[in-house]
Amino acid sequence: MRAADDPHSLDRATREFMGARPQLFGIAYRVLGSAVEAEDIVQEAWLRWQRTDRAAVQEPAAFLATVTTRLAINTARSARVRRESYTGSWLPEPVDTSADPQLGAERAEALDLAVLFLLEKLNPVERAAYVLREAFDYPYKRIADILETSEANTRQLVSRARKHLSAERREPVGSDDHRRLLEVFLAAARSGRLSALEDVLTADVFSHSDGGGVRGASRIPVVGRPQVSRYLVAFAPRFWPGTEIRRVEANGRPAVLVSSGGRAVALLSVDVSARGIEHIMWVMNPAKLAPYVDSLTG
Repeated sequence: MRAADDPHSLDRATREFMGARPQLFGIAYRVLGSAVEAEDIVQEAWLRWQRTDRAAVQEPAAFLATVTTRLAINTARSARVRRESYTGSWLPEPVDTSADPQLGAERAEALDLAVLFLLEKLNPVERAAYVLREAFDYPYKRIADILETSEANTRQLVSRARKHLSAERREPVGSDDHRRLLEVFLAAARSGRLSALEDVLTADVFSHSDGGGVRGASRIPVVGRPQVSRYLVAFAPRFWPGTEIRRVEANGRPAVLVSSGGRAVALLSVDVSARGIEHIMWVMNPAKLAPYVDSLTG
């Protein structure tokens, strides 16, 4: 037997891990809504894989997915406590899917920032069940094994998650319509035109700003067309002058990177249905803008 084919060989272990890595990151990121935490989970999975008796593992990818999911659930439980004391609104950390297309390669479900935001309201086990089923099409039996529960309970977990999302979010539009309405909104927001904003916002629209306590973002959500429109009009002369706009991709959707003096200030993302713009997300926490910083000097 060649050393590279030996199940105990580190070369073989590395190949098996790297083959599974994109999916492992995809699972952890969708469960946690944080690329930084997902990377930590993947690194821990690698360490555990090295310490495992790999000769006893028949399906390395399945083993690694199980380890990653369980680690992500545990991290999500502790993250919930941390996020309760988070300064202002918490929004998921965006991922530049133009630079990492594999993240959305399998299925786009549970990748939208708006979906990740809603998944945060579920308990971690429900979140994991939904992600494994909807994003990766795992059979219910396999999900049940990963979560150490019954297949019947797994079906209930996924069903509850689906009902929650369908109750909280209307069917999104396609990419072309999404991009068109984002451009209309951007022009109206930058000019502070109240009527133009009211034309594209839904009656129950809400706006979240995540500054992480570092930047002067609004710490409470703004809800309803009149309130959001007036807020954006008042916001315009203080925020937009002197800024530069770059069209980017965030979590598989068109988004806008706002910078000033070569420094990333905000990532603007919107959730759009046939009714108009349902949710406006301003990611302003500098740590969460890190994936886009290089694009400013590229």
